[in-house]
Formats: sequence, C-alpha cells, structure tokens
Amino acid sequence: MPYEWTSAPHSTPQTMRLWAHNSLPARGMAAFVLSTFTLISIPALPLLGSPLLWGILPFTLAAVWGLYFALQRNYKMRQISEELVLSETMAHLTRTNPKGDVQEWDCDRYWTQVTKYENEGPVPHYVTLRGKGREVEIGAFLSEEERIELYNDLQRALRR
Repeated sequence: MPYEWTSAPHSTPQTMRLWAHNSLPARGMAAFVLSTFTLISIPALPLLGSPLLWGILPFTLAAVWGLYFALQRNYKMRQISEELVLSETMAHLTRTNPKGDVQEWDCDRYWTQVTKYENEGPVPHYVTLRGKGREVEIGAFLSEEERIELYNDLQRALRR
C-alpha cells in the first residue's frame, strides 16, 4: 500500500505519509533499456560493414533514446508525496509536487470532513478533505482500491 501511518494509531500526533507507486525501479529501468537496445540491434547485425548500417543506426538510437526519455519523465512525474499530520486540535496536509513546489493546507481537526466522490471527481472514488472554506484532494495518485481504503482509514482517524 503506497501510504502508511508512521505513528502509532492512538498516539498524538498521527502522521500519514502517501506516495506514488513506482513499479519499475532504477535498476529495472536500466536493464529494460539495455535489453531493448540489444533486441533492436539484432536485425542490424547482418548489416555490419555495410553502408546501410549507418542509415538504420540513427533510427535505432532514436528509438532507444525515446524509450529512455519517456521512462525517465514518467519516473520524475511519480515523485509526488503527501503527508497528513493529525494532532489533537489540527489537521495539516503537505503535498510535495514532482517539480519540488510544496502546497499546504490546515484546518481545525474538529471541522475537518473527509468526502469520497464515487464518480464526480477526476478519478473514481476521489477523496478530499474539507475545512476552513477549502476542499483539497488527497491521494489522487493512488489506485481505485487504495483510495477506498484511504477514505476508510481517514474516517476512522478523524473520529478519534
């Protein structure tokens, strides 16, 4: 589950950390790009020593570079994290976006409401926190099942 409570359930403050799931680690990405380059190069082996190789080689390298660039960009966009701190009196959400900018939201814990939009949000089972005149999303990058579980966990945590 790409979120966890980093403090005990009945301790104060309670801290929840959320992050985007990365299914392909850096070593796996390197192995994938290398194996792709190897497999793309196999049809060019009979052309070794031929001038046709120089006609095919730029396209082969461009395909591998495009794959590497797309995977690297996807990895950077998944570097998003959120931290929710529930103290005795306050709820404080900090979101760190992929580019490094930080967004913060806080509210009196008593007035904090958790809402789940089944189909009305940008993703199914869209979870938001509402309070102090604002409504902010939490865990929109999680999978559908994880957002349902997140909603239930937040409901339990805010009732205490």
